[in-house]
Amino acid sequence: MRPACRPKLSIILTRINAVLNSNMKIKFVCSVLLVLFTTVALQAAPKRLLMVTTTTGFRHSSIPTAEKILAQLAESSGEFTVDFVHQPPGKPAGLGKDATDAQKDDYAAAEAKWVVSLQDALQKLSPASLANYDGVVFASTTGDLPIPDKEGFLNWIKAGHAFIGIHAASDTFHNWPGYIDMLGGEFKHHGRQVSVDCLNQDPQNPATAGLPKVWTIQQEEIYQFINYDPAKVHDLLILDKHPETGDPGHYGVSWCKNYGDGRVFYTSLGHREDIWDADPGMPDRKNSPEIAKAYQAHILGGIEWALGLKK
Repeated sequence: MRPACRPKLSIILTRINAVLNSNMKIKFVCSVLLVLFTTVALQAAPKRLLMVTTTTGFRHSSIPTAEKILAQLAESSGEFTVDFVHQPPGKPAGLGKDATDAQKDDYAAAEAKWVVSLQDALQKLSPASLANYDGVVFASTTGDLPIPDKEGFLNWIKAGHAFIGIHAASDTFHNWPGYIDMLGGEFKHHGRQVSVDCLNQDPQNPATAGLPKVWTIQQEEIYQFINYDPAKVHDLLILDKHPETGDPGHYGVSWCKNYGDGRVFYTSLGHREDIWDADPGMPDRKNSPEIAKAYQAHILGGIEWALGLKK
């Protein structure tokens, strides 16, 4: 009887081994698939941007349009999402030259109250809150903004995050050398709005890849800078003629740079609503819808470069 049992036992052991091997293969395949799915999910997860449009100085009328267009670019590209720091309501209007002492006291009280609300809104730029974002956009911000931790903000960018500055981002924090150094230039002045021929300095960069060698803008407010050194930035767009005098030279319009392990993209363009919005029915349109579409591609490419989505 015992010899007859041996083949059965051998068959049973073989089947058990096959089952074990099959289970191990299944577990291995499942593990590989889990890693692949996780990797794909992480790669596909959109980046997170924080768009700041608060101002303590001049406030551009194009800010709502900029907010709208950036939200549209985020949705259409699927590459990033946008959270906002909006201007708190209640900022008091400026005092007249003949204001009474009582009016001055009322203004000071209202301004102090509004500054508190601005400080609360800008808590999104605290180090703890910035942990939730991959990049920050300053779009036509002006003046000294009461952000909670200035050095912490710069260190966050240096640690490998993105900063995107648009138009009056260079008219912000004039008394903070660290910010100006990070940005690569500081607004000095502008003249009347003019037509300019922007020279594309890097057709390979995502911010300028869709622009021609000479990109003509029909009407825009063109900034002049101090503390701008072409040797310390990577120029994307420049002028070779002064926008006011026509004198030949090198005049920066848009650039990018590394900042520690982070990336900084800046464009001085973006004053007018019709350079942002391609709606052909926009009243008093000076820039064609095609120019606005090119500008949107310029902004999107700069964001993609700063976030490390494209080289």
